[in-house]
Amino acid sequence: MVKIYSQLESVFEKLTSVATTILGNSITFIVAFGLVLYWWITSFLATKDMHQIIGDIIFGTTFLSLFIIQKSFNKFSASLHLKINELVSSHDTASNAVMNAEAKTEREITELSKEYSELAEKIKELDEEIGLDDEIGNK
Repeated sequence: MVKIYSQLESVFEKLTSVATTILGNSITFIVAFGLVLYWWITSFLATKDMHQIIGDIIFGTTFLSLFIIQKSFNKFSASLHLKINELVSSHDTASNAVMNAEAKTEREITELSKEYSELAEKIKELDEEIGLDDEIGNK
């Protein structure tokens, strides 16, 4: 059962990666814009109901916004990953396990997150033993 879930999770992650790439593509936006224009023109010629026309305009605009937001997010995400990778690679004592974290599966990211949470707890315990919290809090 765990193996089936793991395989399904892997397939889903690949599908979401492909969908994200397609939805954030400029050509996809141009095709969607053409379809929305065609839909608006045929809708305007076919109906005289102002409420339906306004609803179609709002719906089409919202639909096109999806592609714009996805493209913007893809660009922001890629630049953020580059910056983080540069920071990690430039620090000698940093763990390279987090390099290219965007390419890791959700399970791998969760495991890394747990490791870093445990490390943070250990550091907090050591700080409390040494009394660093009191010194920092009093400054």
